[in-house]
Amino acid sequence: MKACRTTSRPLASWVEAVTTALSPLVFRIEAHVRGADRLYLDDTPVPILGKGMTGTGRLWTVVRDDRPFGGPEPPAAAYFYSPDHSGAHAETWLGDFHGIVQADAFSGFGRLYEPGRKPGPIGEAACWTHARRKFFGLADLRKAPTASEVATLIDEIFTIERAANGLAPDERCAHQSIRSAALVTDLEAWLRENRAKLSAKAPTAAAIDYLLKRWTAFTRFLDDGRICLSNIAAERSIRPIAVGRRNWTFAGSDTGGHRAAALYTLIETAKLNRIDPQARLADVLARLPDHPARRIDDLAAAELDLVSAPSDRRLTPRWDHKRGLHRRRTVGRGRLHA
Repeated sequence: MKACRTTSRPLASWVEAVTTALSPLVFRIEAHVRGADRLYLDDTPVPILGKGMTGTGRLWTVVRDDRPFGGPEPPAAAYFYSPDHSGAHAETWLGDFHGIVQADAFSGFGRLYEPGRKPGPIGEAACWTHARRKFFGLADLRKAPTASEVATLIDEIFTIERAANGLAPDERCAHQSIRSAALVTDLEAWLRENRAKLSAKAPTAAAIDYLLKRWTAFTRFLDDGRICLSNIAAERSIRPIAVGRRNWTFAGSDTGGHRAAALYTLIETAKLNRIDPQARLADVLARLPDHPARRIDDLAAAELDLVSAPSDRRLTPRWDHKRGLHRRRTVGRGRLHA
């Protein structure tokens, strides 16, 4: 019996082949994300292998999730890579998008929110979770009573928003204007009164300034029912990268960073829609060889047609987080991509 011969091929080459073959699906998801009225945006550092040293790139996530305001479109997460942390990369990726962006207070996003931006303005919606963390940390570590009061007031605003989750934008807006507006007004007055009593160098003063200097962005949710209080959807989509870094350590190059972004786009979008990403990718890759090249866009379009279909019409099993964790194998430390 002849021994079975196998062709040796570096893992990075297989990743390259897969991301190239599935690029129409990635483009489809990106277009779907850019078509939203409101987006979540965040980023995280990624070690990049270089000559004689390891550099730092960034993986960015842009999430569309209309479910908090009852939107019918399926959620999706698009990722992209950049070799540095300039906000210009986010501006370039967003392209023609105009609407609301929920993000942290990164100074590099300043140009995104310029009133004269073309093709249209982007409204900034600040993240109350980021603001609350500053006060909660002070209250927990320094036992600062002022910080504790602010954290409690912000918690009350979050409680009100949870009751409006899933309502249509106009209903959410009415709910917030009736129940949250008075709390927000009282909070602003309280912040300004107590800020005047604090030294400029006081940690609590810095936390208060973080809120007051961006007050318009923090209170935009009162007039727009599409806006959430926090950027938690983007933070959740960043978490798999932060966890994954423990296994793959670094990307082998900037090209590897772009490939990682493409794979995260496909995998996390499937998970957002409770679709098993492994089964979904296996199904598409199995069909690709016999799929006409001139109709590749049809296969790409099926990605979001699939996730918006009723569960009994889905081609892949529903994603079960606990089973997924149980099936997942530990990967040895090393490069994610070359």
